[in-house]
Amino acid sequence: MFLFAKGTEHLMRDRFPTLGEPRKKSHPGRFFILMLFAAGAASGLWWWKHRAHREEHVTQPPSTAALPQSTAAPAQSPPAAAALPPRAPPAATTPTPDEILKKNGYRFISISIDGPLERSLVASTGRELGQALAQVITRTLVWWVSIPADLRKGDKLDVLFEERPAEEPVVDALRFTSTRAAKTFRAYRFKARGAAFARFYQPDGEEVELRLKDAPLDEYEQVTSHVKDGRHHKGVDFKTPLNSKVKATFDGAITRRNWNFRGNGNCLEVTESGGQYRKALFLHLSELPKAVQVGNRVAKGQVIASSGNSGHSFAPHLHYQLMSGERVLDPFASHETYRRSINAEDKAQLESEIGRFDGLMAVALAGK
Repeated sequence: MFLFAKGTEHLMRDRFPTLGEPRKKSHPGRFFILMLFAAGAASGLWWWKHRAHREEHVTQPPSTAALPQSTAAPAQSPPAAAALPPRAPPAATTPTPDEILKKNGYRFISISIDGPLERSLVASTGRELGQALAQVITRTLVWWVSIPADLRKGDKLDVLFEERPAEEPVVDALRFTSTRAAKTFRAYRFKARGAAFARFYQPDGEEVELRLKDAPLDEYEQVTSHVKDGRHHKGVDFKTPLNSKVKATFDGAITRRNWNFRGNGNCLEVTESGGQYRKALFLHLSELPKAVQVGNRVAKGQVIASSGNSGHSFAPHLHYQLMSGERVLDPFASHETYRRSINAEDKAQLESEIGRFDGLMAVALAGK
């Protein structure tokens, strides 16, 4: 039997050469190693698929279809965006009166006068600004009342102005209610087309300031000091640029030249002819022509000098003073006077500005 099997094996190997050598007995250790290798490969494949699945969930929003079903009551989903009521726009804030004025570059004060004007203004705005405002406001009030004689306790003053650093404030609109005159006076600053300077106008279009007939200057910016302004000033100060032409205000002769130079600067005195004997003093001049000497005759309207800033002067201006002996005369009582009216072409623009200023003051008063 053994010999037969052995011979058969030889024949089978010759007949079926592709079968190779007979299978050798498997070693159990090798099988165990193969199993471990297969398990490790399967584990690595599962980890890779699970990682890719997690990354997909991180980068994409979850689908509600993939969520597991829960036995608990389903949570109500939020309403669709289209179903939400429209969001109301933020409520607009109403600017305060002070914000409206500041946006337009103005300030406003409203006071009841109780004592000296300057004290009332200082109490309302502070010392530095109040003192400056008192001087500027007085230049306007003086055309309506005497300062301080005609002021009464309880007089009302409304002022719209611009504050300027290192300069005096600019008053743009002013209302003054006088109990003595039983009247409200109004003034508005306006510059007409072609005019050299802005002026104060009343609502009817007339200038607030009076003008002198046969004046020492043809044009000037403003009268900054007056014999009736309570400062005990002996003359009228005309604010005017340097080297404005100064004219004789009546026929006469030059009787003094450059006296008290430290205070008066370059100055001239003209004594009127014809028995009037008024004396006109022109102070703070720039330079005096050599031809203008004591004893020279001058005619009314003749140019005799130029305005300046000499002597005890803080800004370019002309001091014009009238005397009768030792008595100080008010030029606006001694000369004939008149008021200019605005041109018809500028009247509509003035009225528009008056409306604008009144509107700003009404807003400011409403906030008080």
